[in-house]
Amino acid sequence: MQKNSAMQIYSVGGAVRDELLGLPVKDRDFVVVGSTIEEMLSLGYKSVGKDFPVFLHPKTLEEYALARTERKTASGYKGFVVHVSPEVTLEQDLARRDLTINAIAKDADGNLIDPYNGVADLQSGILRHVSTSFSEDPVRILRAARFAARFNRFTVTKETNTLMYDMVKNGEVDALVAERVWQELAKGLMENNPSRMFAVLRECGALKKILPELDKLWGVPQPALHHPEVDTGVHVMMVIDYAASQHFSLPVRYAALTHDLGKGTTPVDIFPRHIGHEERSVNLLKDVNKRLRVPNDCKELANIVAKFHGKMHQVSKMRPDAVLIFLMELDAIRQPMRFHDFLKACESDSRGRLGLENCALPEAELLKKVLQAALTVDAGAIAQAVELPEDIKQAVFEARLKAVKNRQCLFGL
Repeated sequence: MQKNSAMQIYSVGGAVRDELLGLPVKDRDFVVVGSTIEEMLSLGYKSVGKDFPVFLHPKTLEEYALARTERKTASGYKGFVVHVSPEVTLEQDLARRDLTINAIAKDADGNLIDPYNGVADLQSGILRHVSTSFSEDPVRILRAARFAARFNRFTVTKETNTLMYDMVKNGEVDALVAERVWQELAKGLMENNPSRMFAVLRECGALKKILPELDKLWGVPQPALHHPEVDTGVHVMMVIDYAASQHFSLPVRYAALTHDLGKGTTPVDIFPRHIGHEERSVNLLKDVNKRLRVPNDCKELANIVAKFHGKMHQVSKMRPDAVLIFLMELDAIRQPMRFHDFLKACESDSRGRLGLENCALPEAELLKKVLQAALTVDAGAIAQAVELPEDIKQAVFEARLKAVKNRQCLFGL
């Protein structure tokens, strides 16, 4: 069956935007105007949409969605009634999109359809809402913040920030579900400058709703001797941007983001010291991880970084047995990959400080060498040679300690 003459297909969204910015295009999405579900199926497209008609092309498997409009009926991002019809125009479909830079279409001949001046905003580096319907979906606040983290020269317009502020004030953000919040935060953390995402969320008041534990860190002082940037919130932003500059993984970046949460609960009368903040950070993380339904790999690394990043700075002053015990606390022997991620998060913490972006990291190098020495011990062979099962653990520890001490250059023994 051939498509009818009224059916028109346009490339839309991120593919058009990135192409105009000269960036690599990863995925292409298409909107189909003037067609029906029945016609799409008859042409061989495979239906995959749950909430609205989306199809996969029979050959390319790219996504094609029928043009639609949306009407707000309840709070939250699912509170919409979707209207699909051959009469829905391209301009109507583009009007329901979040930002003008994402509301540009291109036809089969390469002509741009830009009813909301997205091209001009691309050229000016502006993140602007298409219409006031932006306020109907709280996820769009997170998306706007994420795009600020992706595109360094782009800024949110005053009008859009005001609209987002009003959304927060009116309680729209309270309707966000954990999965969507985590999804957008995770994507934002993986951008080039994740701190810009949190700056946008702070400015409109959304961070106080989404991550109040993090929001409390701004204005909390630290000792200037160790933290020339002083402000804890500023420090954490420097830490995640450093992690991004090194292309570290999501678990490392999430651990970098949450390692100092406990400083937000430090009694004011002991500022700028933060005695015991590591334990408080771990306790706060329990609530954050549960609330956002954080994946296990991110959750587990964040917990050990929050708990042990302070102890990391003491390693060079420890005796060999204490260093070996520390490695066991980190479960470094059984989980060496997670251990190296721990070191990357601590590296980000150390170098996420004003003027110390290239500071030496002797503690990390020492821990790596101690682990190498400990791994030369054949724990299985020792276990077989020990008569009593209850003595195995101590025998293995002593053998590993001996291996560490035999590398005299490590501790100058």
